[in-house]
Amino acid sequence: MDTQFVLKMEHISKTFPGTRALNDVSIDLRPGEILALVGENGAGKSTMMNVLGGAFLPDEGAKSAIIIDGKEMGAYDAAAARDAGIGFVHQELSSCLQLTVAENVFMGRLKKYKTGMGFTDYNRINRETAKYLEIFDSKIKPSQKMRELKIADQQVVEIIKSISINCKILIFDEPTSSLTDTEVAYLFKTIRRLKEQGIGIIYISHRMEEVFALSDRVAVLRDGCLVDVLNTSETDANTIVGKMVGRSISDFYPPKSGGVGDVILDVENLTVPGLYENISFKLKKGEILGFSGLVGAGRTEVACGLCGLMKTKSARVRINGEPVSIRKYSDAIKNGLVYLCEDRKQLGLFLRMKIKQNISSTNLKGISGKFFIKGEKETDVAKSYSEKLNIKLSTVEQKVASLSGGNQQKIMVAKWLYTNPKVFILDEPTRGIDVGAKAEIHNMLRGLVSGDTGVIIISSELPEIIGMCDRVIVMRENKVMGEIEGKAITEESIMKLATAV
Repeated sequence: MDTQFVLKMEHISKTFPGTRALNDVSIDLRPGEILALVGENGAGKSTMMNVLGGAFLPDEGAKSAIIIDGKEMGAYDAAAARDAGIGFVHQELSSCLQLTVAENVFMGRLKKYKTGMGFTDYNRINRETAKYLEIFDSKIKPSQKMRELKIADQQVVEIIKSISINCKILIFDEPTSSLTDTEVAYLFKTIRRLKEQGIGIIYISHRMEEVFALSDRVAVLRDGCLVDVLNTSETDANTIVGKMVGRSISDFYPPKSGGVGDVILDVENLTVPGLYENISFKLKKGEILGFSGLVGAGRTEVACGLCGLMKTKSARVRINGEPVSIRKYSDAIKNGLVYLCEDRKQLGLFLRMKIKQNISSTNLKGISGKFFIKGEKETDVAKSYSEKLNIKLSTVEQKVASLSGGNQQKIMVAKWLYTNPKVFILDEPTRGIDVGAKAEIHNMLRGLVSGDTGVIIISSELPEIIGMCDRVIVMRENKVMGEIEGKAITEESIMKLATAV
């Protein structure tokens, strides 16, 4: 019995109709080790973890095996995975917000915690939950409702839920995508404590800085195959990215603007009563304008106010020198001003609808005849944008939910490009997508500003702001703190304004 490894997954293959998601992949994990699992969207990371979690069965006929603590698992499903000590902390948390912390921790196991009268023994589950909370020095109360907690605290509850079932292996899937810097630091502290307790951790992330801050080894997947497993201390970001995308990316960002032209967008005294007032700025041809600041600084709210998604007063807006009136979002679209929101799953896409329907949804007139939608025209439009943006799909008849995160993001870009915008505002345009897809979107945005389209980027990733923007407006507490341009755009100059140093 090999007890050196808490987990061995050997010769795992998985095929879906028309897609080879995994091809003979083998990985292992030691107790108390953090293994980063990286790769582009669609590389097979989620499929591999779904096999481990019992959601998918590996292909029959392969010499596949899942070995946990030296014991080869036989019939394997989600319940068997949980009983074997596999825990998940997903990017999108699965908590029941109307229940208490303790009820969430023991969800599905409450039958074991009954009084003699048949009622749930809340004193007992609260006491046991409190013991787990003490491990993390958490101030969360077992009786609190989940909806009262911050996202970071909800993640702690998810972790405790896994530990309470004697978790041996804990999988984190993009856990920092919705966290502030302070919450990320707290999460990392928690993960390191789990490591000290001997729990093996698989950490999935697109952020290289997180990979190097936490992991001991890095497993790289590409197109369903294991490319390499590297010791983190013996490699660098360029090497990992090169293995992920199958090519060298010497420069993560395209060259900046060689010069700017006339003003495309002129905003004066934009005010949302009770939130911010008298925000003024200009966007010029040939430049990408960035909005930076800490989470909650008011960047998104400025975009929503400008686009008619929040009620404003006293604003004067000109596009290409012409005054425009924007009272609701349809006015903004009609005037060539569009907004790509940061939450693609909840607000940006119709996940259960087809790719072609999502792309055409913003401009139905473009695919319609006198009375009906022209199906052939809708298909042609979707195919055209899929080719332009290099969207990986089998057919435009696919549902958007079947695509990877990076390709879903490209669909959202495509649907707004189909309106032929004059000004394109993108809120966290590359959140949760891999470096290859990021590079493609960055190049596409630079291509837009070399034409007649103005681009504004709102981003919490300072490297993206610094690498992509020709000029940056920094906000703090719903106020513009200053503007930085050209070579003066550095992490230090942005943070000084963002923190009012």
